[in-house]
Amino acid sequence: TTGPRIGLRFFGGWDFTEDDTFTRSPATAGYTKGVPMGGDLRPREGDAAPSFLIAALRDPIGANLDRVQIIKGWMDAEGALHETVYDVAWSGDRTLDANGKLPEVGNTVDLETASWKNSIGSSELLTAWTDPDFDPGERAFYYVRVLEIPTPRWVVYDKLRFGIELPPEAVLVHQERAYSSPI
Repeated sequence: TTGPRIGLRFFGGWDFTEDDTFTRSPATAGYTKGVPMGGDLRPREGDAAPSFLIAALRDPIGANLDRVQIIKGWMDAEGALHETVYDVAWSGDRTLDANGKLPEVGNTVDLETASWKNSIGSSELLTAWTDPDFDPGERAFYYVRVLEIPTPRWVVYDKLRFGIELPPEAVLVHQERAYSSPI
């Protein structure tokens, strides 16, 4: 993670479905039907796309979660490298736009008090996702990125504590993250 203790479980397989998310123990389905993050998913006959089970839990003393993304990387037949980011789970009632982009979660940061409110986001996000662009002729890797809602950066705490002025170009708000190992 970039700081907070976000809990993250990530499994890859060929048979994960939404039914696997209706449990308090996604790891049971994860280990039974697939491989954990850091593992190699064995090839399968046919054109079936791999599926993934992702469970993210916020840091108990941290910010709520904004979204879960899967980053897919692959090399095409000509040897060119590619990468695509998929938003696969998110908080609130947001929907993907026509370009497949998710609107921002919002921002509750109070720069005067170096604080934020957990009135947006979710405490946990759990989903099953199947690669919609899978090509069995290409080798690919997948990893997960989890983003928290916006929170103040450390410079805002320093400004408050030490009464200093910050340069206008200082970045005051950010979104902490957690990353999985690839499959």
